[in-house]
Amino acid sequence: MSLLDVKNVRKIYTTRFGGNQVEALKNVSFSVEPREYVAIMGESGSGKTTLLNILASLDKPTGGKVYLKGNDLSKVKEKELAAFRRQNLGFVFQDFNLLDTFSLKDNIFLPLVLSGRKYEEMEKRLAPIAESLGIKSLLNKFPYEVSGGQKQRAAVARAIITKPQLILADEPTGALDSRAADELMNLFGVINNEGQTILMVTHSVKAASNAKRVLFIKDGEVFHQLYRGNLTNEQMYQKIADTLTVLTTGGERGE
Repeated sequence: MSLLDVKNVRKIYTTRFGGNQVEALKNVSFSVEPREYVAIMGESGSGKTTLLNILASLDKPTGGKVYLKGNDLSKVKEKELAAFRRQNLGFVFQDFNLLDTFSLKDNIFLPLVLSGRKYEEMEKRLAPIAESLGIKSLLNKFPYEVSGGQKQRAAVARAIITKPQLILADEPTGALDSRAADELMNLFGVINNEGQTILMVTHSVKAASNAKRVLFIKDGEVFHQLYRGNLTNEQMYQKIADTLTVLTTGGERGE
């Protein structure tokens, strides 16, 4: 069974002034299998962020359905949504979303605290994660005391400490320099190989070239998709770049 099923999702917004309707997503359908690593690409305004917000249950589609492990997200009650997200989804954002008044450890613990976990369990979960992410010596520091790459590692730790079904990453390398971005993508590769499913929205061809599959969104629809297969990162990079060229110059839709 697929982990995530997106079926004929549409999203229509009514503009505040003039009452015009904008169709942000037209008819989006795709599935994500357990342990997959999928990147979503497209031009600004193509519907990527709208789609991510719907998958995160932060927004509701106008039409169509989203299923996470067979559960219809539209059937989750409003008062249960926050708990549902904490239990099933991990989030990695471009701007880290860390609280400056909390240490890195307390930032990482936050979703577990909100879930009512005991301190001993939180410590037990954190130890191997901090070791593998290389932030063990930084846990008592505050976000303003560490680099952007270290902040993002803490954000990844916070995302995976809840043992989520799916990690949703929104431009995770956007605020990082090239070295920190490379380190983060290597890290995503490691946690994916350990069994974590990742869905990442990105503008970066280099970041997307680390994924096992790339979906291209154009004008609110899935325009094309690429599978890594046996391609190297360099070969994947070139295929992505070629596809983006076709996408931006009005080429034919493909599979």
